Amino acid sequence: MRKYYMDNLRWLTILLLIPYHAAQAWNTWGEPNYIFFEENRLISSIIVFFSPFIMPLLFVLAGISTKYALHKRTIKQYFFERVKKLLIPFVFGTIVLMPVLTYLGDKFNYGYTGSFFKHYRVFFTRYTDLIGADGGFSVGQFWFVLYLFVISVIFIGVYTVQNKLKVKAKEKKVPYVFVILSGVLLPLFNELLSIGGKSLAEYLYLFLIGYFLLSEEAYLEKTERYKWSFLGVGLVAAILNVYLFLWFGAEYAVVNTITKFVAEWCMVLAMLGIGKKFLNFGGKVYRYMSQRSFLFYSLHFVWVVLFQYVFCDVLKQKTLFLFVVPVILAYVATFLCCEVCIRVPVLCFFMGAKAVKGDRMVSMKFGKTKELANFSKKQ
Repeated sequence: MRKYYMDNLRWLTILLLIPYHAAQAWNTWGEPNYIFFEENRLISSIIVFFSPFIMPLLFVLAGISTKYALHKRTIKQYFFERVKKLLIPFVFGTIVLMPVLTYLGDKFNYGYTGSFFKHYRVFFTRYTDLIGADGGFSVGQFWFVLYLFVISVIFIGVYTVQNKLKVKAKEKKVPYVFVILSGVLLPLFNELLSIGGKSLAEYLYLFLIGYFLLSEEAYLEKTERYKWSFLGVGLVAAILNVYLFLWFGAEYAVVNTITKFVAEWCMVLAMLGIGKKFLNFGGKVYRYMSQRSFLFYSLHFVWVVLFQYVFCDVLKQKTLFLFVVPVILAYVATFLCCEVCIRVPVLCFFMGAKAVKGDRMVSMKFGKTKELANFSKKQ
């Protein structure tokens, strides 16, 4: 049975990334960005609220989805699928889309005056902090795609060793409390293999929790049962995290760290439980968004930065409009761009999506088959 709520959770999470990334232009902690206006604690609160759990949820979902994928695929098929859906889009996005972002960043932050095509040389020869706000090389939002591919390769190793040693899970499952307490270990992985504050070890751990624990229906049912409790604790922790980090005026590093990781794990469990209860449906919206969610992820940041660059002078003294207008236009432009890309098979191949034309052909064939079957019955 297809778990519709996992795809729905995935695309809903990805939709949040436009206001999340737009808010980075007002961050208060000195992080370089392609466009930076001024420090603003209210807008920065969007980032601090969502950052503990927005990407961890995607890695947990990836782990759960892998468990179901391997019911229908061999490990070899899984690997080549990961190459097609992750590695190729990562290379394409880094080479084709990221130079646009770094070019705009260089123009805005450092007054670069050369052409976009001349800036390609800058992109491939300037290696600094790998963020790209100075025009240098960066993988930008494609860090997620790269991490997911690397984690998938590591997982294949774990899976192969597990099979060779014939290690099987015991029929008696561990108590659900161990699922809850698995979040306690998150701080131990936070600084391991961390690049730009993004820990490969932490995301691998979340992926494996998804695969080995949260893919079990019994655990998912209990997660659904306690969803409101998780949400209540998660929201309190997330709000406290925002308050302590941005608004309190004094440093409480230990308490702040605790609130961050409590928010991370409780909100991940809450979203899974709420998704299972309320988002387990298909239909037109599900099909539309599931087809385009990966394209949306790849394309959205370019439009956010482009519209912020275009409107930076026009709306300079109107912070609210400078935030809202690029966000709205970025949604419109990203969806329009998705509609173009999804109808071009070559672009779909390089961006890890399925061309809509093929799906329509399948639907047409299926419809004709049904018509022939109904005609035969009438005869």
